[in-house]
Amino acid sequence: MSVTAPTPGTVTTQIPARLDRLPWSRWHWMIVIGLGTVWILDGLEVTVVGSIASRLSEPGSGLAISSGQVTGLAAALYVAGACSGALFWGRLTDRYGRKKLFMITLAVYLGATALTAVSFAPWWFFLFRFLTGFGIGGEYAAINSAIDELIPASYRGRVDLIINGSFWIGAVGGALLSIIALNTNILPQGVGWRLTFALGVVLGLVILLVRRHVPESPRWLLIHGREQEAEQVVSGIERRVEAEKGEPLPAPQGEITIHQRESIGFGTIARTIFHKYRKRAVLGLSLFIGQAFLYNAITFGFGAILTKFFNIPADHTGYYFAVIAVGNFLGPLLLGKLFDTVGRRVMISSTYLLSGVLLFVTAWLFGRGSLSAGTLTACWCVVLFFASAGASSAYLTVSEVFPMETRAMSIAFFYAIGTAAGGVSGPLLFADLTNTGRVGDTVLAFQIGASLMCAAGLVAALLAVRAERRPLEDIARPLTATALEAAP
Repeated sequence: MSVTAPTPGTVTTQIPARLDRLPWSRWHWMIVIGLGTVWILDGLEVTVVGSIASRLSEPGSGLAISSGQVTGLAAALYVAGACSGALFWGRLTDRYGRKKLFMITLAVYLGATALTAVSFAPWWFFLFRFLTGFGIGGEYAAINSAIDELIPASYRGRVDLIINGSFWIGAVGGALLSIIALNTNILPQGVGWRLTFALGVVLGLVILLVRRHVPESPRWLLIHGREQEAEQVVSGIERRVEAEKGEPLPAPQGEITIHQRESIGFGTIARTIFHKYRKRAVLGLSLFIGQAFLYNAITFGFGAILTKFFNIPADHTGYYFAVIAVGNFLGPLLLGKLFDTVGRRVMISSTYLLSGVLLFVTAWLFGRGSLSAGTLTACWCVVLFFASAGASSAYLTVSEVFPMETRAMSIAFFYAIGTAAGGVSGPLLFADLTNTGRVGDTVLAFQIGASLMCAAGLVAALLAVRAERRPLEDIARPLTATALEAAP
């Protein structure tokens, strides 16, 4: 037996070890598709909004709104919604479970996206941009928690990076879709942008159908006194994997004793993150703030830079964005395995530092007038190849370096604080800098993002946790296990 109950409310179990020793299987692919593909939708929507900003501001779009309001105020509201949603849903995810919340947050996200498509006034558009972000913020907390608790330790790094990096698959689709949406020879001016949001809803409904088959995290079930359900879930997974592989699974190594609780107080969570693991808290904040500012420095002014400095037509910027989006996805895809082999500290610090230094070089070349639209895009592509892997590792880091009971809330907190710092102030700051049409202002925008990315890389070199191929319970022991083992 892998689960015993020596005293009421206490279990000794091998369930985490049983999950970590599983070979990769079709069941794991189902988890990746059911949970990870929502980032494709996020990338699709965010990119479409940035690309159609110029069309929304034109007479006949159906909205009396300016391009600056779309890329500035609406973008800031979306990020503000994501930050508040992460905190709101993150607490509920730790309390009520991963599965229940990743179903609810996707429903909120889809509903708000559908209502954005029928916007008839700026206030309506702004409101549902906020609520769309509110849903996606909860997705970040619930999904990253579930993925890390279901994926075996030896694959956790690369899978987490690739899933978070899949945002850029959606970005490619959004960039190409915007080309069609902006072409008035294909779609009327006030219809194309609405259909792009509607398409996201359709794709989201498909994901919702797949997600129904993703189980609750057995680790969460254990801690909340539902060990029999956890046993049933893990036994079912083992049977499926054994049937697929045609051979018995290796014996699990190690067990853990947990004193079960229905919930963990917020005060306990805060003390754990900011007192017991304060160096890891500094690391998480640095990583999130650095990547948020770098991405805002480049992406929020992307279309304006191409149109103002290189005279690229607004309906052609999607081609350029598709190129850098491909570079963004290739980073986690090609570098992800190294986070499990070379190690977290080397890879996190090097991806942050490399992307920051390369953006400094790009800013210098841009300031000298040495770049064309094509070569600037090529520079961005190289910068973001490394930055995307680094940014994805920020989510991986805060998901795995804090105890199980605080996982979703930790993701939510660091995402909210880092994204608020770079994602709310970023659009407002960088939209102003890149819309002036002055080369020096755009260079400054690049330099701000590069500086914070390099600073985060130095913090990672000092504080990053060597979490590669280690069980989550070894990286940060559950609070329930620690309390029990400290008792007489």
